Amino acid sequence: MLEMALNNLHWKVLFDQFDPDNTGYISTEKFRSLLQRHGSELDPHKLEVLLALADSNSEGRICYQDFVNLMSNKRSNSFRQAILQGNRRLCSKALLEETGLSLSQRLIRHVAYETLPREIDRKWYYDSYTCCPPPWFMITITIVEVAFFLYNGVVLDRFVLQVSHPLYLKNALLYHPQLRAQAWRYLTYIFMHAGIEHLGLNVVLQLLVGVPLEMVHGAARISFVYFAGVVAGSLAVSVADMRAPVVGSSGGVYALVSAHLANIVMNWSGMKCQFKLLRMAVALICMSFEFGRAVWLRFHPSAYPPCPHPSFMAHLGGVMVGITLGVIILRNYEQRLQDQTLWWIFLSIYVIFVLFAIFWNIFAYSLLDLKLPPPP
Repeated sequence: MLEMALNNLHWKVLFDQFDPDNTGYISTEKFRSLLQRHGSELDPHKLEVLLALADSNSEGRICYQDFVNLMSNKRSNSFRQAILQGNRRLCSKALLEETGLSLSQRLIRHVAYETLPREIDRKWYYDSYTCCPPPWFMITITIVEVAFFLYNGVVLDRFVLQVSHPLYLKNALLYHPQLRAQAWRYLTYIFMHAGIEHLGLNVVLQLLVGVPLEMVHGAARISFVYFAGVVAGSLAVSVADMRAPVVGSSGGVYALVSAHLANIVMNWSGMKCQFKLLRMAVALICMSFEFGRAVWLRFHPSAYPPCPHPSFMAHLGGVMVGITLGVIILRNYEQRLQDQTLWWIFLSIYVIFVLFAIFWNIFAYSLLDLKLPPPP
């Protein structure tokens, strides 16, 4: 631990020499100069790869955390693979041009181009990915959601528009405004869906988008974005649509999909995935269709007045999480979020919103003298 701290301090001193204004970035030219000056401290093979990395950085600058990762060899698998494959220079040949790949290697390459905008990151990911652990989170959460839906379908003897069944609201998992003190409902409502069409669209989106994202960014980051969207969705309903219940995993799904789409738009020139415009259009059409279904259902006459149908505000809460926290998490591939200023800003905004919504739920309902539907 002490040796690691000393190494980091050493690299910090070197970085600051080339960053006198303390911007947190140095140009690739300065990085090359630093490598040449201190090349004797590095393995010759590693120095060659680092110089290639500097040449291939399309952004023209390197942030401090990237610098530390490179110099401390945290991505040793990538460097080792680059050396074993004939000291290939990462800037000379795009990963997309590699030939003779197996089916699994082509799949990993496809996922890299679907989710990462920089060629360096794609090659690091391609070289180091081992499918251990597999993308278990999105697969598990999907299986559980489908299992609960099938169970409710058998119990209610209904699979289409289950939400119109008189016993639907009696389930202990969905969010109901009269039962908002039961805190678990702000999360467990994702296991209840309005019907097969609601479940189907959510499952398709979270598998097509969520599984590749989890393969690249890991279960910890993806589950954080997913559940942050889920909580934001139910809290958004409790603030903006106070009389309505909430069901479905749309808050989490929309957080992942909107974060992914926002990253594609922000890095449009760097994203080399095939048919990216078509893929974006399909995702937006599916999201719009599902959101339109939710809006229609919300304002459709309820089957159990005076309680309205489930709210659509959870979708918007998920989108807001996706284009703030989600964008930062997906953009900073393999970087420590603790060192990212924008991460702390958006996380603080999210925490403030959660605290505001909690106090709103405690005091606003009584102060506004709102007439709520009776408990189920």
